[in-house]
Amino acid sequence: MSSSPEQGPAPANLPASASRQWFATCPKGIEGLLLAELLALGASGGRETVAGVYFDGPLAMGYRACLWSRLANRVLLPLAKFEAQDADALYAGLMRVDWAGIMSPEQTFSIDFSGENTHIRNTQFGAQRCKDAVVDWFVQHGGERPSVDRADPDLRFNVRLSRHGILLALDISGGSLHRRNYRLQAGAAPLKENLAAAILLRADWPGMAARGGALIDPMCGSATLLLEGAMMAADIAPGLARPRFGFERWQGHSAPQWQALLSDARGRAERGKQARLPEIRGYDADPKVVHRAQENIASAGLEAVVRVSCKPLAELTRPTHLPLPMGLLVCNPPYGERLGDKDSLQYLYRQLGETMLREFPGWQAAIFTADRELGRATGLRSHKQYKLWNGALESSLLLFDLGANRLSDKLPTAGPAVVATPLAELSDGAQMFANRLRKNRRRLTSWVKREGIECYRLYDADMPEYAVAVDVYGDQVHVAEYQAPRDVDPAAAAARLAEVQAALPAALDVAPEHIVYKVRQRQRGDEQYGKQDSSGELLSVREGKAKLLVNLRDYLDTGLFLDHRPLRLRLEREAERKDFLNLFCYTGAATVHAALGGARSTTSVDLSNTYLGWLRKNLAHNGLDETRNLLERADCMAWLQACGRHFDLILLDPPSFSNSRKLAESFDVQRDHPALVRAAMAVLRPGGVLYFSNNRRGFRLDPALASDFQCEDITRSTLDPDFQRNSRIHQCWRLVAPTAPLRHDSPWSRR
Repeated sequence: MSSSPEQGPAPANLPASASRQWFATCPKGIEGLLLAELLALGASGGRETVAGVYFDGPLAMGYRACLWSRLANRVLLPLAKFEAQDADALYAGLMRVDWAGIMSPEQTFSIDFSGENTHIRNTQFGAQRCKDAVVDWFVQHGGERPSVDRADPDLRFNVRLSRHGILLALDISGGSLHRRNYRLQAGAAPLKENLAAAILLRADWPGMAARGGALIDPMCGSATLLLEGAMMAADIAPGLARPRFGFERWQGHSAPQWQALLSDARGRAERGKQARLPEIRGYDADPKVVHRAQENIASAGLEAVVRVSCKPLAELTRPTHLPLPMGLLVCNPPYGERLGDKDSLQYLYRQLGETMLREFPGWQAAIFTADRELGRATGLRSHKQYKLWNGALESSLLLFDLGANRLSDKLPTAGPAVVATPLAELSDGAQMFANRLRKNRRRLTSWVKREGIECYRLYDADMPEYAVAVDVYGDQVHVAEYQAPRDVDPAAAAARLAEVQAALPAALDVAPEHIVYKVRQRQRGDEQYGKQDSSGELLSVREGKAKLLVNLRDYLDTGLFLDHRPLRLRLEREAERKDFLNLFCYTGAATVHAALGGARSTTSVDLSNTYLGWLRKNLAHNGLDETRNLLERADCMAWLQACGRHFDLILLDPPSFSNSRKLAESFDVQRDHPALVRAAMAVLRPGGVLYFSNNRRGFRLDPALASDFQCEDITRSTLDPDFQRNSRIHQCWRLVAPTAPLRHDSPWSRR
């Protein structure tokens, strides 16, 4: 450490070539990286400690650390060390320091005090006693009283109280070095620049850049990782754009030596920018965030090197304008402590893993997250893991070799075993049921293969005595038993169900534990949201471009109405560059289709937190963010009357009846649909399209709607082969908004 205040000359009086001991602070977890960096910059020795590194070197070494360290927070020059157990001893020790060799009374200063003991119990009191000592020293030596400036002082001192005594140091950096002065605006959860640099160094980005590799960040935020990567590749000193350093107003400052170092750094930066630099690109789903990133890139003067554009994860592909056989894909995805819904993020990470492996084979990848479980949710195996600290938050850096990796099994789908009654031979009734299943499957096979259908209805009470609906979801089967009429003997109904349970595994070649059985009854109010089980299992299934999450066990419904498949695919085809509104959105399958179809924006409205949470997971599972896909928890009618926005494409699919406790009045689709449809048409842009659907048996559309609007019954075209036998499962109309301005007495204006 430094000598005591009574020994040796003041630091300002030492020759510039004299070796001094310095201390550089840094985020926890990167001390080894910082030591290696400082040795590479010319330090003659070094020693790691928690959140910092001691190193030796002349004055130029301190300057070089401030200018070139990509990892340090601050660089401190120890000035004095002495024993002090109480405030009086602290004051006396500082009064023995030759302050005239450090600063002039005309300069402003501030004290950063850390540490406590039994006599000095808070840092504010410690800082106050230090300030008193500095001011009183100048007064006693016939000078003026220097002033304190906490915001922008000429000199900043660090006083640390520990069991070893007091250490006084000058902060020659003059503020945290992570501030490179290029970031004009940060996002909602900014990553500090020196931590971003540590991530890139751990992932060997400098080596990758030297070999001609590219750098891509699919969730770039304010572009911090990209800019740090560009500065490394272009040999730009991270401190080159800082307005000033703390040593520039220190009495021991050597301006000629500093100017020589600064001139060399500027020359290296100019040569670096003119060299052939690697491809560096970033993407983000939020256009506002992309705009902030572009401003930061311009501030850094790196527009020719770093390019960012608006693109959600769902649309991420490897650039094709030039060969990119290798590179580093790096990102800091949301991890629940800051942005996003943690329950849905595992699906976002899974989408990230699938995209990385599909689009960037042979590349390296680095994911920085505070949640290791989310990192594992990518489905990829990381070959290296590093513990880093993002402020007080313990985080992990996971490195992946995408050339020697593969996705783990799909998201868990198997639940508790549901064992069918073992029968050596099927009864006549079970055999008849099995034969019908086989017949239906043969009839649908060519359609299923041709259209790539993964989920479909195989049987829907085709034979009245077997009143069940059998739906296929990938490699699993969902069986909903319709409630038997009151005049049916319960024992007979149970026997029929036993025959169904016996026949299904053999007929469909499905393990009994992959078949889920439910009794379907008429539901009231919030009962449709009530849980039947609590497995929490979500099965991922495909429908066209979309990956959708279904729950076969926990709720009465699975989260996906199979009969609306054609309508969802139609919406996907029509959604490009349109603002889409999904009313009574349920789990948001139609929203996902519209977003994947290129909708400019989607808005989904529902009163159920359960369903909106499910939609949030569906969005994340498809790499879609909530910037352009808004979720609104509200009563649809009230929301329509107050929204003040307009849309090009609307889906209105209300329940048949609801007397939810969340509503002041009950809802009946037959009674209430005229007002609801008119309210929806009122927020439709001229020429826009509203699809109105419901599944109430015997429903009749209000004749006034058919006469007031261009209205077409499209029910038949919204039924695929698996539902054409049961054509009454829903009814659907297509309504088009007038293209001409409306008169005030237009029926459309009636609410």
